[in-house]
Amino acid sequence: MTVTTAKWTLEDYHCMIEVGLLEDRHVELLNGEIVEMPPEGPEHAYLGDEAGKYLRDLLGDRAQVREGHPVTLPNDSEPESDLAIVKPLGQTYRQHHPYAEDIFWLIEYANTSLNKDLDAKRKTYATAEIQEYWVVDLKHRQLKVFRTPCEGDYTSEETLTAGEISPLAFPGIVISVQLLFGGGSPVADPLV
Repeated sequence: MTVTTAKWTLEDYHCMIEVGLLEDRHVELLNGEIVEMPPEGPEHAYLGDEAGKYLRDLLGDRAQVREGHPVTLPNDSEPESDLAIVKPLGQTYRQHHPYAEDIFWLIEYANTSLNKDLDAKRKTYATAEIQEYWVVDLKHRQLKVFRTPCEGDYTSEETLTAGEISPLAFPGIVISVQLLFGGGSPVADPLV
């Protein structure tokens, strides 16, 4: 006997949310599957908040930094990334979550979710053509940078433990890798 998993569409998922079926569940939709999300530990929550503030200061009004909110992707996915750096579309987001074309890059802080973030989420984001995806690996104190999606995965992967990085969408913005891990001090001039 072959076991087949039932797949859910974005419309199905939104209906479940609307009627309250998922009210007390911490879940997200990935490739048509409803996946449980592990609770955030204190370090994960703190660093995500601090990185959100840091990026807002650096980016100003060029982008909006959304913390822990869903993005809607065309592959029947509605993940809740820790940080989504998106186009500042104002009132548009009252009608829908950011779509793939609205996303500059996504960041996940990973501890217990590391395997999911490096595999299922990476492929979900690449399939949706998200140009850049970062995983802040709290266990190993590494920043994994994935770029250039092609055929369901990223063709470029870089691992950083220190130094600086500029996102593809904002090559004039310099981000301290150490600051993403809660160390160092902010860059004085965000336009460096």
